[in-house]
Amino acid sequence: MPKSDFLAEAEARGFVFQCTDSDGLDAALQAGIVSGYIGFDLTADSLHVGSMVQIMLLRLLQRHGHRPVLLLGGGTTKIGDPSGKEEARQLLTPERIASNGQAIQGIVSRFVHAGDGPTDALIADNAEWLDRLGYIELLREVGPHFSLSRMLSFDSVRLRLEREQGLSFLEFNYSILQSYDFRELGRRHGVALQMGGSDQWGNIVSGVELVRRTDSRQVFGLTTPLIATASGAKMGKTAAGAVWLSADRVSPFDYWQFWRNTEDADVGRFLRLFTDLALGECDRLAALAGAEINEAKKILATEATALCHGRETALAVAETARLSFEQGQLVQAALPSRGVPAAELTAGIPIFRLFADCGLSASNGEARRLIRGGGARLNDQPVEDEARVVSDADLIDGAVKLSVGRKQHLLLRPE
Repeated sequence: MPKSDFLAEAEARGFVFQCTDSDGLDAALQAGIVSGYIGFDLTADSLHVGSMVQIMLLRLLQRHGHRPVLLLGGGTTKIGDPSGKEEARQLLTPERIASNGQAIQGIVSRFVHAGDGPTDALIADNAEWLDRLGYIELLREVGPHFSLSRMLSFDSVRLRLEREQGLSFLEFNYSILQSYDFRELGRRHGVALQMGGSDQWGNIVSGVELVRRTDSRQVFGLTTPLIATASGAKMGKTAAGAVWLSADRVSPFDYWQFWRNTEDADVGRFLRLFTDLALGECDRLAALAGAEINEAKKILATEATALCHGRETALAVAETARLSFEQGQLVQAALPSRGVPAAELTAGIPIFRLFADCGLSASNGEARRLIRGGGARLNDQPVEDEARVVSDADLIDGAVKLSVGRKQHLLLRPE
């Protein structure tokens, strides 16, 4: 059992999968402030729920008096991380990468407090050193410390090669650059811990070894398990796509609904990972049975939404959900909404197309199957005819309400 508060709670909550030296890290955490980093590549203007384990680990590190470091991959995004990917990423322009970095920095700053204090979060961008790095310099200084056979054994490389999908030399360099980041953060900011998902284990170990060989410093690596739901689905993925942390991509109401729809078997695990609730309270809620487990799911949804979008917003969407689901009231102010061309609505739009176009179904065919299965509602009434046409005659208080079952709703407003 670890003696340091951070490592003990991280293990109890289910964050720890592998560690390069558990005893050494535990001692370092007891001896003083440890700076630990996680890197995020800037491939989109938002992170999604799949990144929440990493974000919550940074938050936990800060809560226990250590310094979280957020590394923006302004440099490595220009290369592309092959981990878990079946094909090369599309390369982005420098302007798009910079814009994505600003957005992601804003999202993570909701979960950790940045500033100049000893335990305030530090935000760095590896473009600061990678963009100026000379190729010959990198080959001579860092290249000798990497074994080609070892790199080929990494899951991120081996799986791509086994599928015969190819791996470009550009992507193959990613591991070297990630290791270089660890050393550079140590030299510039005293960072001694790199954290990441279990798919990053090979890259993290390479960084630990590079620092040890070139700087004779003791540093550590820690990985988290890859999270899937009890039914085996990838965390943060739904039929409508990724569950993003940006309100511009996924409304706070839909974000709350995602957590409310957690499978019964996942409630306790997700409470420990994705909320700040005390472990004893997580255990109590997880032990609820029958219909009572739904109350635990609502608490999970509200606590997770409060961290991402603020407690006031979380309480508002929880109340909206209660009125909408339990009392059947249409609370338009808080439900997610989107516009539909007024002329199209006046002419009439097939309802199956509306469900597909607004993202409540993945395709027209899926929307038709949803309707035939009785899962689609228009203004809280079951839709029985998949060819039904929706027009402005269906507007109630200036909006049309589409629902999938009793839990997923969207208002369409003419514009």
